[in-house]
Amino acid sequence: MIYRDGDTLVVEGEVTVSNVTGLTRQGIELLSSNLLHVDLQKVTEVDSTVISMLFEWRRAADRKGCQLKFVHFPASLESLMQLYDVTSILASDQDRPEH
Repeated sequence: MIYRDGDTLVVEGEVTVSNVTGLTRQGIELLSSNLLHVDLQKVTEVDSTVISMLFEWRRAADRKGCQLKFVHFPASLESLMQLYDVTSILASDQDRPEH
């Protein structure tokens, strides 16, 4: 599930191959021409398709003149980002939670 709360897109639940296409489309529809935070704190389960979704959102945001800032990565997503060596692309140091 994705919903907009002010300048934040909140992603809840799982992001897996079974629902990533719909979530990607919904997220793109919620983009606007300003800064949006994408809060991933409530994501409960992920597979590698989540990386593709985040990159697709970033590309769509660039086309719309919208800046995205991904925040509150769950540990499972951080692990995938490290595995695919995309942490520096998707998150700045200030976005990564302290462990």
